[in-house]
Amino acid sequence: MKITIIGTGYVGLVTGACLAEVGNDVFCLDVDPRKIDILNNGGMPIHEPGLREIIARSRAAGRITFSTDVAASVAHGEIQFIAVGTPPDEDGSADLQYVLEAARNIGRTMNGFKVIVDKSTVPVGTAQRVRAVIAEELEKRGLADSAQHRFSIVSNPEFLKEGAAVDDFMRPDRIVVGVDNDEDGDKAREKIRRLYAPFNRNHERTLYMDVRSAEFTKYAANAMLATRISFMNEMANLADTVGADIEAVRRGIGSDPRIGYHFLYAGVGYGGSCFPKDVQALIRTGSEMGHSLRILEAVEEVNHEQKEVLVRKITGTLGEDLSGRTFAVWGLSFKPNTDDMREAPSRRVIAQLLARGATVRAYDPVATSEAKRVFALDLASTPDQQARLHFASTQDETLSGADALVIVTEWKEFKSPDFTHLKSELKTPLIFDGRNLYEPEAMSELGIDYHSIGRPYARPAEHSSDADRT
Repeated sequence: MKITIIGTGYVGLVTGACLAEVGNDVFCLDVDPRKIDILNNGGMPIHEPGLREIIARSRAAGRITFSTDVAASVAHGEIQFIAVGTPPDEDGSADLQYVLEAARNIGRTMNGFKVIVDKSTVPVGTAQRVRAVIAEELEKRGLADSAQHRFSIVSNPEFLKEGAAVDDFMRPDRIVVGVDNDEDGDKAREKIRRLYAPFNRNHERTLYMDVRSAEFTKYAANAMLATRISFMNEMANLADTVGADIEAVRRGIGSDPRIGYHFLYAGVGYGGSCFPKDVQALIRTGSEMGHSLRILEAVEEVNHEQKEVLVRKITGTLGEDLSGRTFAVWGLSFKPNTDDMREAPSRRVIAQLLARGATVRAYDPVATSEAKRVFALDLASTPDQQARLHFASTQDETLSGADALVIVTEWKEFKSPDFTHLKSELKTPLIFDGRNLYEPEAMSELGIDYHSIGRPYARPAEHSSDADRT
């Protein structure tokens, strides 16, 4: 099938690459010529494991094209995926200007029946707005009643995890499709069925529903996952107070099949491009409809405060004034296997350390370039703080003479360091672990002063007493 993907961000690029991988002829459009140049030269504008390889295969087979030519993109695809960004507006609502502009471009040049698929995360009612924009453009062309210029709007939200997006697309647990129950909708349903047939070989994964329910499903799913994270962080903070171990608690409640283990890890809060803005957008939608979503308001508040917890542990140990102290920071991206710095907890942690006078040496396996760009903007008004932030090319480079190690992102390479070497490099054997990578008792036996999230404080064994351990 001939497919057009509008937007080559995480969602658009993964969608286009995976659809080309299974044999479709895919045209990827982006209005950013820099991004298209990168792709046409064999580069990647994002870090996503496995994506470069499948794009290379499809390019070699002539199944994928990258271009800024809007008219050519509309002419190419019988199915047009809108996969552009929907950043949060000032009031927290989703900014739909890019979605509606994509729809407008389709209406300006389309010829023949088109299926327009909203792949971007959009609030309930967006399909109706997309339909109105396209109809308006067709009316301007005098084609409002043309039988050859019919179209159907489909909602097909993505459920891709950054860092595992390719696998999520190729082996989906569900494919949600919202489609109208009319003649055009029936045609669209059949085209979508054919498109996703390769992903339903073993069993049917596609869930058909009305368009508004499909739009709502995406927001509800992300809101639920964000709620689980904030719930566990609330429990972790209470565990700190009452002396419980949140990891033991996690295993205890996760073993209940009604609860499960997914998204029950305590830490320094969620970030990225989805959870923060989707929770905000859903809260805003509720407000517009006269409904106060009190649980989600609490989820957002808890997450905001959770990004301060690690810094409070640091200042509780070393004092509020961190002038003259140096911190090694491991992990900058909001999660492993991505270079995404949007709403990353590291931004808040590092900003707080710098504001208190500290020097920071930071390392991330893939996000350093993006982190440099982001922090240049974040710290533009405080050049003195910017001068105290340094980026290392290896995790080991961050350690020499540092007063403490701060772990913010749970990259695999951080899980089993050489602790003997680590102790010898640090000025003091002090770790603040925002992802609970290590066992407190093991750290105590190694002589490391270890602070984590919702777990017993591990005092170095050579300085501890029986009273400390009770």
